[in-house]
Amino acid sequence: MKRFSKIAITFLLGITSLAINSCTDKFLDVKVQGGETVDLDPNLAPKLVTGVYNSLTQGDCFGNGDVSGWGLITFTCTISDDADKGSNAADQAVPIGDIDNFTLTPTNKFCETIWGGHFNGIGAANQALGELSKSKTIASAQLKTYQAEVKFIRGYLYFNMVRMFGDVPLVLKVPKDLVEASSDPVYVTRVSKNIVYDSIARDLQYAVDNLPLRAGSVAGHVTKGAAQSLLAKVYLYQKQWAKSQALTDAVIASGQYSLLSDYATIWRQVGDNSNESIFEIESGKFNNGNFAVDNYTICQGPRVGGLGGWDDLGYGFNDPTPDLIAAYEPNDLRKNATIIFIDNSGTHKGTILWDGKRIPSSDSVQNLYYNYKAYTSATKETYANPLDKNRPKNIHILRYADVLLMNAEAAFQTGSGDALGKVNQIRQRAGLPPKGSLTIDDIWKERRLEFAMEHDRFWDLVRQGRAGQVMRASGKTNFVDGKHELLPVPNSQIILSGNKLTQNPGY
Repeated sequence: MKRFSKIAITFLLGITSLAINSCTDKFLDVKVQGGETVDLDPNLAPKLVTGVYNSLTQGDCFGNGDVSGWGLITFTCTISDDADKGSNAADQAVPIGDIDNFTLTPTNKFCETIWGGHFNGIGAANQALGELSKSKTIASAQLKTYQAEVKFIRGYLYFNMVRMFGDVPLVLKVPKDLVEASSDPVYVTRVSKNIVYDSIARDLQYAVDNLPLRAGSVAGHVTKGAAQSLLAKVYLYQKQWAKSQALTDAVIASGQYSLLSDYATIWRQVGDNSNESIFEIESGKFNNGNFAVDNYTICQGPRVGGLGGWDDLGYGFNDPTPDLIAAYEPNDLRKNATIIFIDNSGTHKGTILWDGKRIPSSDSVQNLYYNYKAYTSATKETYANPLDKNRPKNIHILRYADVLLMNAEAAFQTGSGDALGKVNQIRQRAGLPPKGSLTIDDIWKERRLEFAMEHDRFWDLVRQGRAGQVMRASGKTNFVDGKHELLPVPNSQIILSGNKLTQNPGY
């Protein structure tokens, strides 16, 4: 077999190892040996599932695998009208500036690592499911729970992939050997995104049917409500409004979730796995003390500039835009909870953060706005090593506010339900007066402000069919309709597949 094919199999599918992180803060290559099975080793099944969870913490954006790191930040926030690259013009002009400016090409490194990281995770899920399916001794209910957790994660990974790349290889198994891997076209053939969506829906429905409610689960584990919420979002993207509405109705009726009264606390440790949380990627105290997704917090921290002379917090990337700031209504409590405003008054009073930390004024800080939701406190939150600026930060993927606004959008489209009431719940928490009537633009604006800097904005615009219009109006004028709604398939993967993978239009 040719060497390039071996590399392609490993990088595309992640079949050679599992990222298991049960007792250290490093990824371990743990191979399932020929004589080791889930029935012979009672610890293997939970380790396999843990390995799949930990594939979500990949953040090697400049290497071979990113799922939740700087790549996720760039392809969900920086690419949108909510954020700009930040730092200075020359810093990471490639690959990040090209993404922000829509001048990216198929050789963009972040495209490569976000593709590789997601398929590494999909490969880990496939291997875990394959091993679990061989069990003859694990109790049926427990086995289904394990399988449901893994299928949820596989569904989530594929949901990201189909949103970002459109048609992708649909790989639901581990090849028996290298001969099968090199000969079966499933590993190097892109299939219609509609087929991928069908597969995602099957995985998530299995999770809905076999996972416990939040009250019967352990913090950090996927629940029935998480599966219902993600499946509702999948249907939202497919404009299957009635299905999305029914699922979010069920989550609301379950009584398992509620809005936190203080919006700002959601992104502090006190808000981790709170009543509003539906699904988070775990770090810190829920994942080996000081485990953090590489670069997630530090890349977004306020950066020294100008006069300098202070202990800066990070690299200064993914900065909120004036366009986002202008979108908030007066007195919206979410604005100051989302954005760190650097003092630009000339009085040198600086900016005091929620924990008492003072950031100097603009003559000593490189940019004027930063993502408050990415901030972590060295003094008010608990870490194994508070001096490490790349501190643990749970990444909120689904929360109850999302369920309410998905329900509102679906109800608006079906003409049934209480769309206005759901939106006004969100507005009340934000300190805003209730609306008396609704348009679809009202709901979309509420989504933007509620989830600003939270990894949904750009793909919301794409599904709404207005990405080009909004991008160009916000100053990102290189956006080309019919091209930039998708990312380019990495050129490295096309080459490694022997040119069997096809490219997206315009690239």
